[in-house]
Amino acid sequence: MALIKPLGGGELKPLYVMDDAKRAALVKEAEGLPSVVVSSAAAGNAVMLGGGYFTPLTGYMNVADTMGVAENLRMTNGQFWPTPVVNMLSDVSAIKGAKRIALKDPNVAGNPVIAIQDVEAIEEFTDEQMKTITQKVYRTQDMEHPGVAAFNSVGKFVVSGPIQVLNYSYFRTEFPETFRTAYEIRKEMEDLGWSKVVAFQTRNPMHRAHEELCRMAYEQLGADGVLIHMLLGKLKKGDIPADVRDACIRKMVELYFPPNTVLVTGYGFDMLYAGPREAVLHAAFRQNTGCTHLIVGRDHAGVGDYYGGFDAQTIFDDEVPAGALDIEIYRADHTAYSKVLGKVIMMKDAPEGHKKEDFVLLSGTKVREMLGRGEAPPPEFSRPEVAKILMDYYMAQDAKK
Repeated sequence: MALIKPLGGGELKPLYVMDDAKRAALVKEAEGLPSVVVSSAAAGNAVMLGGGYFTPLTGYMNVADTMGVAENLRMTNGQFWPTPVVNMLSDVSAIKGAKRIALKDPNVAGNPVIAIQDVEAIEEFTDEQMKTITQKVYRTQDMEHPGVAAFNSVGKFVVSGPIQVLNYSYFRTEFPETFRTAYEIRKEMEDLGWSKVVAFQTRNPMHRAHEELCRMAYEQLGADGVLIHMLLGKLKKGDIPADVRDACIRKMVELYFPPNTVLVTGYGFDMLYAGPREAVLHAAFRQNTGCTHLIVGRDHAGVGDYYGGFDAQTIFDDEVPAGALDIEIYRADHTAYSKVLGKVIMMKDAPEGHKKEDFVLLSGTKVREMLGRGEAPPPEFSRPEVAKILMDYYMAQDAKK
């Protein structure tokens, strides 16, 4: 069987310029173009557009499309999309009047050109539009929310138009074994003969409950494989760095999953912490990688207490337009180790009589404190081999203080 079709039902549309000679010519052209250093978010958008993850988009949205996405999850042409994909700047004096500009990467030394953009329009969001987008996408205007703070800190000028992507920022060089484009993932799945694939999104190391959740979905859906797909871009302070997460996840898969049932990959994007809207974005670009199902658990892509526990699931019922997505959602409850049953289960599936104390429940804060002291969390919570990697990291961090 063939893989699921990308969003829109057509072919994948990666915007990275694959022809070496053409790309070299564009790099040369960029030297003579007006240029601007874009935000980290805009650079991440370029990477996702380049890799085909944001198919069928062809570049950055204008004001009208951004407002349509924020308010109705649709662009002005009717195309479904859940979050703004914008190039927002605080100063456009260097590119005023230009029809074609070079976009420079803020995350790599020397600010190399990451893409060339054809400028269709330079507009400016009003204060009211900024408030509307913020409220609709993040469900709050609280500047303590990391996603809200990031969105509102890069300026209100909007440069729209199609782009040609020339490199993948730091992701290809810093994570050569993990970073993959959507078309590379589809190719690997095709080579493995997969057609029903479950995606698991993570920005953290995976503990026993996450591991078992992937196994549950894989077995219950009769899937061919699992895509463990980790975010490699910017996080909030206190989150585990991508290289440590990568090592933890690879060790878990190596020791506790059958060969050729799990792909461990990563994508280059900054976390939005947009909760429900980000869950829909995760579904959209996982469909583009070829996945048929996405695991969505409690507080998916959330932060603090801005979202209800299952808001990231109900948005698919309440807001996503009918027929917009072909990928399906595997709805997960809080998952934990039952001391009574001797295995990890979804707490909603616990037999009658199960009490809270019958589960191994540890907060993230509690686990970090234990790891920082060189204490391994209980084996019911974390695989010992994974805990060892985390303990080494936390102890090294403490040693630097």
